Amino acid sequence: MEPLETELARARELDVGDLADAIESIGFECTRCGGCCTGYAPDEPGGAPADGANGSDGEGGDDGDDGEEGDDGEGGDDGDDGDVGEPAREPHTATVFPDEVRAVADAAEDAFGEAYDWRDVARPMPYGLVASEDGEPVGETFEWALATDDCGDCTFYEETDGSGACTVHDSRPLICRTYPFSVALGGTSQPMGEAVDGEGMVRAHECEGLGRDISRTDAEALAAALRERAVRELEEAIAVRDGYDPTAVDRADGDVVVFDSEGPKNADGAPIDGE
Repeated sequence: MEPLETELARARELDVGDLADAIESIGFECTRCGGCCTGYAPDEPGGAPADGANGSDGEGGDDGDDGEEGDDGEGGDDGDDGDVGEPAREPHTATVFPDEVRAVADAAEDAFGEAYDWRDVARPMPYGLVASEDGEPVGETFEWALATDDCGDCTFYEETDGSGACTVHDSRPLICRTYPFSVALGGTSQPMGEAVDGEGMVRAHECEGLGRDISRTDAEALAAALRERAVRELEEAIAVRDGYDPTAVDRADGDVVVFDSEGPKNADGAPIDGE
């Protein structure tokens, strides 16, 4: 695998026109099915074992004009330690970066007229955490996942008459804007499961909207977001790597430490060193 800095340079050189050509060739139109926004049973297509044994990336959510991808958390653990607990349904799991958490919180407050704090928007990425004797998560992990409801669905997903929608659509994270696509660069995230189609640097992952016509304008907008996401993921991965502090757990308020590009944090998003 190439150094992250090399992959970052490649990501910055990606040509939006070439990415748009690839997206047009593959084809995509969101059907608003909600499949990328919701939890799923382990035996559903693309589902992972309920005990998280494979440490796979989860799919993320979107109502999606552009779609979304799931993620393992850039710069993070591969999840070999397993997810916490053994739920009947795997929860929707999509990486959200620190500035995106704040943007989603602001959008949710505007939409619903009430304050949203960090834990209303994001939870520690489950990969790398283990369950203690009392069933609570412990350990350290990398990056954040969008919060989910009791059914494992994205907390910002709603469905009316079978049609899905994102309640913070205009402020949804990059990972949501770009599903079901990814780019073939090391250090960037891939949705759970193998790619089902591809063209050039673009990979397409399981989604019923693939193969449908897409306008050039929409393809270019999606391509620009895809390049931006690749750059951000690699920048985040480098910052997490460089800022990793194995002693942070000794200063944490609880049993979970989350490393993101801003440094080590407690599970509620508060910086461990109080800055």
